[in-house]
Amino acid sequence: MTASADAISSPANPRVKAAVRLRDRREREETGLTLVDGGRELLRALAQSVEIDHAFVCSELVIGADASASLDALQRSGAPLIEVSPTVLARIAFGDRSEGIVAVIRTPSVALEALAAGPHPLVVVVEALEKPGNLGAIMRTADAVGASAVIAADPRTDVFNPNAIRASVGTIFSVPLAIATASHALDWLVGHGVTAIAARVDAAQPYGDADLGGSIAIVLGSEAGGLTSTWNDPRVHPVRIPMRGAADSLNVSVAAAVLLFEARRQRSLGGAQRG
Repeated sequence: MTASADAISSPANPRVKAAVRLRDRREREETGLTLVDGGRELLRALAQSVEIDHAFVCSELVIGADASASLDALQRSGAPLIEVSPTVLARIAFGDRSEGIVAVIRTPSVALEALAAGPHPLVVVVEALEKPGNLGAIMRTADAVGASAVIAADPRTDVFNPNAIRASVGTIFSVPLAIATASHALDWLVGHGVTAIAARVDAAQPYGDADLGGSIAIVLGSEAGGLTSTWNDPRVHPVRIPMRGAADSLNVSVAAAVLLFEARRQRSLGGAQRG
C-alpha cells in the first residue's frame, strides 16, 4: 500500500469521526468495537484471528518491522484499509507513539462459560480493577508465566480499552480472558477444582510459605479497596506479600507479577507442564 493523493486528510470525515468516538467507553460497549494502535499489538490480534472491521493506514509512517509485518498481514487478510494523512492518524491514534496503523476490531467474546480450565491450570482473577494500564500489565505477566486464563471479576474498566491493549503489548489477545461477577468466578474456580489463593494484606501466611504449585488461581483486588467480602470464604486461601517499609501493599500489577512468578517457580520445581 502506498501513499495516495486520495488519502483522507480531514478529521471531519465520517469514518474518522466514528473511530475517534471509540475513545469513549460507552461507544465501545454499544458498538462492540475498539481500537488497536501499534504494530506488535495488531500482529498478536491477527495471530488470534481477531476480526478486523477496518484499519487506518498512513503509509509514510509505517517504517518499523512490526508495523510493516502487520500491514502485510492486514493486506493478506483482505481487511478494508483506509489511507489517511499523518494528521488524521494522530487524531485516531490512542497512544503517543505512531507506527502508521490503527485498526478498528470487533472485541472478542469474554464469556466465562466458554473458558476452558485445561489440565493443571494457573488462573489469574482480578476483581474490580479500575485502571486499564494495570489490567494490561497483568495480562502481559500472565502471558509471560504461561497462565491458563485471566478472569476479570466485576471490572470497572472495559477490558478491551485501547490503553489495556497497549499496556499488554497485545497479549490481551493471546491469553484466554473472561468477565464474570466475583461470586460466579469463585464458583467457576471451585467447580473446576482450582484453589483460589487470595492476596490480602492481613493474611497470616506469607506467599513464600504457601503451596502455589497446584491447580490454583491467584486472586487480586482493586487498586483502592482490595478484595471484597466475596473472597472471605472458607474455600479461599489468603496469603500476604510481606512488606518491610511504610507501605502496606504493592501496585496490583506488581503484586500479580510477584505471585505469578513464584507460582511458576514452584510449578517448574514440581515438573509441572505449562498450565
